[in-house]
Amino acid sequence: MKKILSLLGVAILGGAITLGGYKMLFNENAVVERSISQPIKTVTASYNPVLNKVNETSGSVDLTVAAENTVHAVVHVKNTAIRTQVNPMDIFFGNGNGARKFEQVGTGSGVIISQDGYIVTNNHVIDGASEIEITLNNRQKYEAKLVGTDKENDIALLKIDADFDLPYIPFANSDNIKIGEWVLAVGNPYNLTSTVTAGIVSAKGRDLEGNSSIDSFIQTDAAVNPGNSGGALVNTRGELVGINTAITSKTGSFIGYSFAVPSNIAKKVIDDLLEFGSVQEAILGINIDQSEEDIDGVKIAGVSNDGGAEKGGLKSGDVIKKVNDVKISKFSELRGQLTAKRPGDLVNITVDRDGSELIKSVKLSKKDAYVSRKLGVVLKDISKKEMKKFDISGGARIVTNQNKNLIYYGVKEGCIITEINKKPILNASEAVKEIDATFGAGAPIYLEVINLDGVKERYAFR
Repeated sequence: MKKILSLLGVAILGGAITLGGYKMLFNENAVVERSISQPIKTVTASYNPVLNKVNETSGSVDLTVAAENTVHAVVHVKNTAIRTQVNPMDIFFGNGNGARKFEQVGTGSGVIISQDGYIVTNNHVIDGASEIEITLNNRQKYEAKLVGTDKENDIALLKIDADFDLPYIPFANSDNIKIGEWVLAVGNPYNLTSTVTAGIVSAKGRDLEGNSSIDSFIQTDAAVNPGNSGGALVNTRGELVGINTAITSKTGSFIGYSFAVPSNIAKKVIDDLLEFGSVQEAILGINIDQSEEDIDGVKIAGVSNDGGAEKGGLKSGDVIKKVNDVKISKFSELRGQLTAKRPGDLVNITVDRDGSELIKSVKLSKKDAYVSRKLGVVLKDISKKEMKKFDISGGARIVTNQNKNLIYYGVKEGCIITEINKKPILNASEAVKEIDATFGAGAPIYLEVINLDGVKERYAFR
């Protein structure tokens, strides 16, 4: 027994010596970490004074007045639409025609812009609505009438009748807003009463990729989520600088960027809808050279015959640098300036011509050519002379035709569309709206045209 214990002791001692030798030989650089209570040192960076200046400036900005002056003028918009759903199983088993009608409800925000109840919102908020209900910030509800819409700029004008003067938000000149300026996004999502978020202007004249039209949005980092569409973007004085319209997000929720239609564009659209019932689009009468992407400005590729640009002295090769006193760096900024103007307006166009800066006064023309991408045609208003010649009250002449089916059946450039789906057509804008609302939806589109020989013909396409 003593022998066994002696052997065990020797073994333990040998193991300890071996382990100690191993540690000394191979682990002499090992570091034992331990917590040491030391104060954290503050390092002064070279940009520290700038940060202090920013903090002082932001601290002096009072957003409470702007919030108080605007929350009661932003409303909740409820859109009720009647949709038709077709169930093939009902048809198969003989249960009626398979069509069932149901209500679909959408919501958004709107901005009261006058004491007598005019409200501006996004077109997509009320698109297809059979009934529109407005809820004020005090929970009072009103039925709204649709005055007019502009799908291209995503603006709609509503009207409610109240028995008292409503709070409203006055318009500001959106050209004067600066990048870095504080703004508030005011909305009334989900009928929760008005909510306010704050941010700064991140960019102007922003065009969203993947959109079929050229936009000129104000970009901000103020949080805007679904339900805030149609709400107000206001400056620190509580004046309307934009209508919140879109966000960029893969999740459907706010991730840092939101976009608003500038107030100058919204106001011009509203004025047109009230006065004319439709938007009066103004053009310079130029074609754009898009081959040079790194150019600062907008290069003119050509000018239209007898257009405002030609009469005003603009030439091919000129680079547009300003419209009035507003700097132009890209086409979306030029488009934004023109969208806020009316046909007949005089504008000062500053151009760079071979290194020399020139200012030309140009009278804007009315847009009379419209594109239907779905049908692949460009349409133009017909003249009074053509109306008299063919004894028609209106129509749309095909000036460009890239639709192979139309070409195959003999509908050529120069033909005049007089009816679409058995509805008389008065102008090119009306024709494009009717075509795009029908074509590609599964139902056939019916066209009545006057051919190049002056003979009326009728066609049906899918």
